[in-house]
Amino acid sequence: MSTAFVLSGGGSLGAVQVGMLQALAERGILPDLLVGTSAGALNAAWVAGHGLSSSSLDDLARSWTDVRRRDVFPVNVGHALLALAGRRSALCSNGRLGDLVLGDVGTDDFAQVSVPLHVVATDLISGEDVLISDGAIADAVLASAAIPGVFPPVRVAGRSLVDGGVAHRPGISQAVDLGASEIYVLPAGYPCALTRAPTSALGVAVHALSLLIEKRLIDEVARFAGAARIKVLPPLCPLKVSAADFGHAAELIRRGHSSTSKWLDEGGVDLPAQERFLSLHRHAVEAGAPPGAPSGVKRMHASLDARPTGGRHPA
Repeated sequence: MSTAFVLSGGGSLGAVQVGMLQALAERGILPDLLVGTSAGALNAAWVAGHGLSSSSLDDLARSWTDVRRRDVFPVNVGHALLALAGRRSALCSNGRLGDLVLGDVGTDDFAQVSVPLHVVATDLISGEDVLISDGAIADAVLASAAIPGVFPPVRVAGRSLVDGGVAHRPGISQAVDLGASEIYVLPAGYPCALTRAPTSALGVAVHALSLLIEKRLIDEVARFAGAARIKVLPPLCPLKVSAADFGHAAELIRRGHSSTSKWLDEGGVDLPAQERFLSLHRHAVEAGAPPGAPSGVKRMHASLDARPTGGRHPA
């Protein structure tokens, strides 16, 4: 049996996956191959290069808690004006992000990793998903995380590539094609309990992409359930942290570890129809309840998945 970890994108919410990885490693659940997209590609590259030891994941956690939005999205007025004038392909440079990736992955060669690594990106011309499994890891991760309009496309093997979250196949089908018979899906999730919609261009772009990724995952989990044993780890819910806000990594890691540990111990990964745990929904505060009061918050399903789950959605 071959086990794959599929790590999705989600901006700053990628920190949740660190807690998920900790919970999996503590139970001796280890991957034979890794498939990563966007922020998930960075985490997958770390695991491929450093392994899943306690000290390695502690270092990954520190990397997430140390980073701030300006390190990932260095908004420069001059650069932004040039982009608006059609002289730049994106609002932000990917230079700082590239430095972070090079500092984190340990090795920049796919051939030198201890666990086979595969990174999903999207061909900007054709819209096809592109699976990168050789060459320079940093270029692959930068391509996979190149949010259209926010970061410039990255040239890899003669193709202009952008964020893998845009691709129709965000990682599960690739894991099946690579021979995985058991697939653990580590979703970064999306902020289902925001009190208001994002107002900045960056916030809107990252939030919209996180919704797209979640929808694609739902479709893929349902579609490939018969091709492999797919086990979906619980996205955090309710979640009020924006996918563009890097100031809550420690909290996200802690909650990701706690909810995943409980989910694994209670057999949540063996429940049927795993896609239902990714259902799109929003939360609303009931009239008269103070903001943040658990008893005053209710979950409202989107029409896409407005069906009973047959079990609780993890908090």
